Amino acid sequence: MVKNIFISHSWKYEEQYTTVKGWINDSNLDWTNMSVESDNPKDTKTDGELKQLIDNNIRNSTGVIILAGMYTNSSKWIDKEIDIALKYNKPIIGIRPRGNERIPTKISDNTEMINWNSSSLINTIKEHF
Repeated sequence: MVKNIFISHSWKYEEQYTTVKGWINDSNLDWTNMSVESDNPKDTKTDGELKQLIDNNIRNSTGVIILAGMYTNSSKWIDKEIDIALKYNKPIIGIRPRGNERIPTKISDNTEMINWNSSSLINTIKEHF
């Protein structure tokens, strides 16, 4: 069964997103990337249009992955993405980036937190998605 996965990320921190995407690609999971990628930003003209696009992508996803660095405290989108996932009762995996000890409460309270590790991610996807 194909897993439709939305990976919440900041385009400013594309390296972490690329690593996580690579972990999933290197696994034996059959998946579709439901994320809004910086190299394919979609044609949205307003925040409302972007929110609707993200809402549709999360609604049609199997689950959501959040890259849970402290930069997420300043992201207006990550809170919205968590709220959308909760609205549709989607499982959420939070990945604690290497070296991060503090995680924003919104993320730690609403996700299955794992450490920065490919096998942990793949096993958690298989278990929850």
